[in-house]
Amino acid sequence: MDIFKGIPFAAPTKTLEDPQPHPGWPGTLQAKEYKKRCMQSTLTQTDVRGSEDCLYLNIWVPQGKKQVSTNLPVMIWIYGGAFIWGGGQGANFLNNYLYDGEEIASRGKVIVVTLNYRLGPLGFLSTGDAALPGNYGLKDQHMAIAWVKKNIRNFGGDPDNITVFGESAGAVSVSLQTLSPYNKGLIKRAISQSGVGMCPWAIQKNPLYWATKIAQKVGCPTDNTTLLANCLRITDPKALTLAYHLDVLNLRYPLVHYLAFTPVVDGDFIPDLPENLFANSADIDYLAGVNDMDGHFFAGIDMPAINRPLVKITREEVYNLVQGLTMVKGVAGADATYALYTQVWSDTVDQEVMKRTVVDLATDYIFLVPTQQALQLHRQNTKTGKTYSYLFSEPSRMPVYPGWVGADHADDLQYVFGKPFATPLGYKPRHRKVSEAMIAYWTNFARTGDPNKGESKVPIAWVPYDTENTFYLDINHNINYESVKQALRTPYVNFWSVQYRDLPDVPVTVELE
Repeated sequence: MDIFKGIPFAAPTKTLEDPQPHPGWPGTLQAKEYKKRCMQSTLTQTDVRGSEDCLYLNIWVPQGKKQVSTNLPVMIWIYGGAFIWGGGQGANFLNNYLYDGEEIASRGKVIVVTLNYRLGPLGFLSTGDAALPGNYGLKDQHMAIAWVKKNIRNFGGDPDNITVFGESAGAVSVSLQTLSPYNKGLIKRAISQSGVGMCPWAIQKNPLYWATKIAQKVGCPTDNTTLLANCLRITDPKALTLAYHLDVLNLRYPLVHYLAFTPVVDGDFIPDLPENLFANSADIDYLAGVNDMDGHFFAGIDMPAINRPLVKITREEVYNLVQGLTMVKGVAGADATYALYTQVWSDTVDQEVMKRTVVDLATDYIFLVPTQQALQLHRQNTKTGKTYSYLFSEPSRMPVYPGWVGADHADDLQYVFGKPFATPLGYKPRHRKVSEAMIAYWTNFARTGDPNKGESKVPIAWVPYDTENTFYLDINHNINYESVKQALRTPYVNFWSVQYRDLPDVPVTVELE
């Protein structure tokens, strides 16, 4: 395995400006260490870590015994973290980085690339006009993809076979990169794990509201976007980063409404709402899915009682959460949604059923339904691109969670990155089965556009998604012929896609303070 860490793909960034090409370097670049992540708040949000000079990527190249590798498929990873946190190497535990590409690269015989992109206000602050168009973090990702396209042949990669893959905010990024006209001809295939451009949190519809909030905090003028932009660009980037604080305690509204600094429709890089851009991905093979309890993490912040076996939740609390998620549709939206999700409740419904309903609601609204809508749009618009759908359902390994919790948000990452092999003591044999299958499907798909064909054996044939049969693969440690399923939560997908969408919007004034 040849590993290159910390290759610059763009010049050091200037605050709230588009990335610029790297001028190159004299002599030989020592690519042995990860570079700092892009500037972001620490998890306590009282300080920052990282640097504005952060646009670097890392490459893993598997080598055969005899000859040097050539023409290998390339997989570019885009990390998640709510567009606020994250780094190309991922979280580090005892020098074991989460996004270490070695297991994927060696097992699948592919080149793995991980990259950094700007986050928080520095990556996504926008005035909604030409003064600060936003999407800086997306443009960073695009620059990395273009760099790989131009240079990867020198590392033994095939520049005409590039797959972008990512999770959560990274999966939204993957989706938006396939929809942006800027990537025409750069991306061959894409994998979105728990996130698509159509998620309710993926696009910031009111960027000026948040830009104004930041400007007020750092003492910039707010009555004119040009003056506001000029002032923010000369503000200390650390102050800008810390001016946005994501609260997670005693929230008035569900957490998902507080993700402020996300991509915007800028009329250029993202020329229109994502649902109107699927013609741009007509020739891209697309594989997308969610975890069966992706919403558990969010629901646990909005309603902590779901993780406390001795604490009861009430029907009223569930209704209030529904109301918070559906506020753009007012009372009619809340009533219809509550009626659908509670129709299985008896008069003596037990607490576990109620708590699971809350998780299902959050999962559907935040992740599952938008992913199904994106798969459908991809399928309808595709010319040559193939479409695949999955549900990841390996139960959570978090000992503090109740026993009924399935695959929580981000639970899939450890398996895709081969942690059960890299750190075997932390896992059981069944976890290695999940990991082996996921790496096989993912890398086969990157190689051929078909998860069943490639260098790796797979447990069962994954049937492509189509709009009539809506096949998907249920992924866990027991993949067998019953794992190919159809109609993933169809009544709920139809409800959100049709009845709910057709309800009139009501004006919402949300004071997110």
